[in-house]
Amino acid sequence: MARTGRARPRRVWLWRWRRNPLRRRSDVVEAWIVLATWIAALLVGLFAGQAAAAVTQDTLDARRAAAHPVSAVLTENADRTPALTGDGTGGTVQARVRWTAPDGTVRTGLARVVPGRSADTSVKVWIDHGGNLVREPPGAEEARLQSALTGVLVALVAGSVPYGCGCLARLRLERRRLRDWETEWARVAPSGGRT
Repeated sequence: MARTGRARPRRVWLWRWRRNPLRRRSDVVEAWIVLATWIAALLVGLFAGQAAAAVTQDTLDARRAAAHPVSAVLTENADRTPALTGDGTGGTVQARVRWTAPDGTVRTGLARVVPGRSADTSVKVWIDHGGNLVREPPGAEEARLQSALTGVLVALVAGSVPYGCGCLARLRLERRRLRDWETEWARVAPSGGRT
């Protein structure tokens, strides 16, 4: 039984690079634009992504190196119900704690703790080299994941810049081809094709 319907044209790869009497100069220019666009998008995206991932990893490593955990004591009872927050600390509550700084001074401040803890309970808090409270730095796995995601996002954004420039160049080339075609058509058929 014969198949009915339209026959799909055979796709010819790299047709703009082959010698052909119908190939225009603008076809070759467009082929070079496409090739340069893809190479630039890949290289810019790759290098920008790697650089962003390395900077993020270094920043997170520095945060981990600058903070260390110490034992603190709750000076008040912690709330029993955690508030939902937008910063990812929905499972904890803020409570006043007391700790000893590296210089030996006793300090107090607000820290995130598990809900329902009673006063005089020992908790772990994170401090910097000056003895000030800081947020818990991300672990090694979390830092690697965050660095990788940052690198991918930056690579996509950076790679889209040369890709967009290439699309604009192709659009300008297409408009020029249409103007040339109109000029040629006006020269060949001055009556607009009417006889």
